Amino acid sequence: MERYHSVMANRERRVSETPATQWLKRHGVTFTPHTYHYVDRGGTAESSKQLGWPEHAVVKTLVMQNEKAEPLVVLMHGDCSVSTKALARATGCKSIEPCSPVVAQRHSGYLVGGTSPFGLRKDMPIYLEASILELEKILINGGGRGFLLGDHAANIGGCVGRGYGELCASRVTHIAIRFKSVAPKPPRRRSPTPPSNTRHAGTSV
Repeated sequence: MERYHSVMANRERRVSETPATQWLKRHGVTFTPHTYHYVDRGGTAESSKQLGWPEHAVVKTLVMQNEKAEPLVVLMHGDCSVSTKALARATGCKSIEPCSPVVAQRHSGYLVGGTSPFGLRKDMPIYLEASILELEKILINGGGRGFLLGDHAANIGGCVGRGYGELCASRVTHIAIRFKSVAPKPPRRRSPTPPSNTRHAGTSV
């Protein structure tokens, strides 16, 4: 047990300072560090299980790119997926797709699995799922594998300050990117066609 605590203490010191935490401190943003045992491809399901947080409140940071290979960052609930078609439509792009791990690391400066939206290597537009701001507190990557930061959702929204909207693939109703609302066209409603054997008033049969 003593050895376990020693290992965890060393781990705490090792991840206590990252470009993300340095950036937040420079901007006067408070946060609480949370460490867990990183599992490759475990994602937010694994971190939420180990830390005892609902996965919906664990925010994942995704590096994507448009058809011109221009990168962007999307912040999404851990248990939701991004509608790339809706995001592309709202940003005026032909298409948007996830970057490969190598390309994502080159843009962000972080290893995949440890990507934070703070202290990025390259200045990229950041898009935030609007419903994240409805949560009181969230966990978000602190710039290292197995290292998350706890903070009030409103503080995170103020930090990224790029744009936000409903980007969940499961329930896209509108998207607000860079504070411009873009609502999808309502589906066309077809007028019901009466059956051929229906009798109409004033019609002889």
